[in-house]
Amino acid sequence: MSKEVEDCGHHHDENKHHRHIIIGVLAVIITILVVTISTKNPNDKIGIYYEKLDIYASYHNQQITLATELPPTYQGHSDVSEWSPFLCGDAVPVSPYLAVSINQDVNAGVLLFNIKINGKLRWKVGSWLSGSYRIFVNCPAYITLGSRSNGINVGTGIKYQIVQHCHVDD
Repeated sequence: MSKEVEDCGHHHDENKHHRHIIIGVLAVIITILVVTISTKNPNDKIGIYYEKLDIYASYHNQQITLATELPPTYQGHSDVSEWSPFLCGDAVPVSPYLAVSINQDVNAGVLLFNIKINGKLRWKVGSWLSGSYRIFVNCPAYITLGSRSNGINVGTGIKYQIVQHCHVDD
């Protein structure tokens, strides 16, 4: 004799509830992520026009925030430029597999994001201005959660100071 097991629907709702909680935690973390980006032009003869730069956060190679456009900027010889964009991801759809990874990272107390910048720049030497070049920058961002958190309350968000070197992809 075989018995058929009826699905009460309770377990499906419970899994869905856990997924919503984890995605909600990620949305809060992403919404409060404020990153200051700084770049230095070490050259004393060449200036840089940053024409269009988009910045966003990714987690396990999936974009998790909306892209924020940085204002066009000219960076003179041996000059430093800084931007403080606000990254928000509460309206970005993410893959369901991320819920498991996020839960593991939250339980470990550390999240690893990648802050990515994609855009176009031009070089200026004297009065000559180059054509546009694509730039792709990748900055790892480790954020400690819980009692070991290094965040600073700023209004309704939290600002994290992440002092790490980024790399430019060719």
